[in-house]
Amino acid sequence: MGTYIARRLLWTPILLLIVSFITFAMVQLAPGDPIRIRMGQHNDPEAVKRIRDELGLNDPIPVQYIRYIGNVVRGDFGESLQYQGRSVSEIVYKRVRVSAQLNLAGLIVSLGLGIPIGLYAALKQGTGWDVVAVAGTLVGQSLPVFLTAPVLLIVFALKFDILPTHGWDGFFSTNIILPALVLGIPGVAILARITRASTLDVLVQDYIRTARAKGLPERLVRSRHILRNSLIPIVTIMGFSMAGMASGSFIVEIFFGIPGAGLLAIESLFARDFMILMAVVLLGTTLFVLANLVVDLTYPILDPRIRLRGGHVAG
Repeated sequence: MGTYIARRLLWTPILLLIVSFITFAMVQLAPGDPIRIRMGQHNDPEAVKRIRDELGLNDPIPVQYIRYIGNVVRGDFGESLQYQGRSVSEIVYKRVRVSAQLNLAGLIVSLGLGIPIGLYAALKQGTGWDVVAVAGTLVGQSLPVFLTAPVLLIVFALKFDILPTHGWDGFFSTNIILPALVLGIPGVAILARITRASTLDVLVQDYIRTARAKGLPERLVRSRHILRNSLIPIVTIMGFSMAGMASGSFIVEIFFGIPGAGLLAIESLFARDFMILMAVVLLGTTLFVLANLVVDLTYPILDPRIRLRGGHVAG
């Protein structure tokens, strides 16, 4: 396992370099001059040229990229072009922390509802509850974020006036409930379907019949044998679910006015503040890679027969 972790960690800088260079090149080649945008309509061409020279924006893209990466290695993401006089690190770290909390809340909703619904549907296979659960997951999976958000706002905020409509007061405030539901509902549908299918596959295994034949209480059979083995495919899909949540949080943050990294990235895109864009991409990619590493390390915990060898999961 130690070799596997080491190889994954060694690959992380390479992945970050590839992603960062592609993003850096795309931002540099995109239309629009960030200096002109910052100075407004009454910009002086000579002043624009002087500022670009001072910032090194007229240098070739590879030169700019090498200089940028050298600064990042030292922990310096540069200064924001949009928020003058403020460092990118100061701005981005605060916003990324908010987005991380929002995505964590969405993941809690997905896991907290999806796994029990899927497990219950499998145990009640063929009954009306199974049909309702399957139909509900299909509906939930087909609803896009930009439709779920207005519906929940109308019902819980406008109709019943029991939840706030926008803003951010921290992870434990009521402001996070609606955004977390909007972000987590698609995951509930996906995890419920996967849990149901995985549980049905486990239920017909010989060790389940053996456990029941030995007279083990049904509670222990379900928790120790059925649920634990059903979670293995779910752990696999969690990495993809986190990627989907990260992309969906951009829309959620706009809908609910949450000052997260998604909203910051969109604002920076229009302002051509590529320093902030690069920092958001690098930090987001790093968090995603580390999250997937944690997912991989969960396999041996769920099933001791599984061992991580090299770059593969082996049994």
